[in-house]
Amino acid sequence: MRHDIREGVKRYVDNDIEPNYAALSRQYDVDYRTAKKAYQEVKEGDAKPQKPKKQRPSLLDPYRDVIKAKLELNCSAMAIFKFIQKKGFQGQYTIVKTYCASIRKARTHKATIRVEHTAGLSAQVDWKEEMTLYNKENKPYHFNIFLYVLPYSKLKYLTLIFERSQDTLFNCLDDAFWHTGGVPTEIWFDNMKQVVDHSKSNFGHPVFNERFRQFSQDAGYKPIACRAFRPQTKGSVEALARTVERLRPYNYEFCDGVELINLVDNLCDELNHEVSQATNEIPQDKWLAEEKEYLHQLPDDLLKPFFEEDITRVVSKESMVIFRKCKYSVDPQYIGRTVNIELSNDEHHIQIYYNGELIRAHDITTQQFNYNEDDQINILGSDLLKGRSETDIKAYIAAHMSAYDEV
Repeated sequence: MRHDIREGVKRYVDNDIEPNYAALSRQYDVDYRTAKKAYQEVKEGDAKPQKPKKQRPSLLDPYRDVIKAKLELNCSAMAIFKFIQKKGFQGQYTIVKTYCASIRKARTHKATIRVEHTAGLSAQVDWKEEMTLYNKENKPYHFNIFLYVLPYSKLKYLTLIFERSQDTLFNCLDDAFWHTGGVPTEIWFDNMKQVVDHSKSNFGHPVFNERFRQFSQDAGYKPIACRAFRPQTKGSVEALARTVERLRPYNYEFCDGVELINLVDNLCDELNHEVSQATNEIPQDKWLAEEKEYLHQLPDDLLKPFFEEDITRVVSKESMVIFRKCKYSVDPQYIGRTVNIELSNDEHHIQIYYNGELIRAHDITTQQFNYNEDDQINILGSDLLKGRSETDIKAYIAAHMSAYDEV
């Protein structure tokens, strides 16, 4: 029995009215007897219910709990899509995006004006500041990410850093020049303290500090400071800062600092090899075909003095100094004091000096924390195990080596 006829006669049954079968037959273009039979079936309760549609399994089904958990961490739909894709998800981004939108409030997006860029003309720089992710053992990792993008091709360079000193900025810029094949004509910066001398600046008129100005001159680019509270003036790197949120799904998913650094490096590689929404082209291909030839070659050894001479650090409360993203210990008596760091000729070791006296030497590693054994004993003896014997402290270190980085 046709569904529309059944629904039509049901109104008469519900109101206990016998219909005009001739009128029904004309209305539904059926025989008089068909209309009457439909009425009788509905009235007697013999009408056969429609078979429910079978629910087809969705590719999302095995991942719904994961998606909900990652949304609780404020991850974007694209970040979640990339994450579950590596876990075996075979579907398209659109169904992930639709599902995410169905279980959280839609976000408000501001309209922006598209700006055309020139090949090789500019780059944009910023920090993704004070991010925190937890490893599988619930240990927090606090870090920053240096962001560099060529707005014409959208080629990007990202690197994880643990502090934002001027020396770190110089190292990151030098690495960015090497990874992107040269130096642009100009680079846009936020009004960050590593770049701008705030004591000499006023609103609308930033003044670059002397050391940064000299670095820019030697590197061969013109620095430009963005206007305060106008992030759209460097929209490409602002967009990149939002895209870095694709790391959020790895919260509680990685083991240690080395794996975290690899996640950032892998994200950079992914972004450079996937189609940019802004250009509808792959950044790596567009950079190679249209932009690389317009970047200036970095002069040989011209920036070497910024990295190998007069490297100074203030010893932190942890009794550590930072060099190339990693921390190295010194004796606690130097906490708060300024020390000098020298790099060995083979670039495999550093020496740390205070007032010209060598106070510690370390092998250069990729580990986040690097402790000298004597420093371990002195650090613990000055705080956590104060008053305990050296033998007791050594026993404590031996028993807690795996957890020592948390002390």
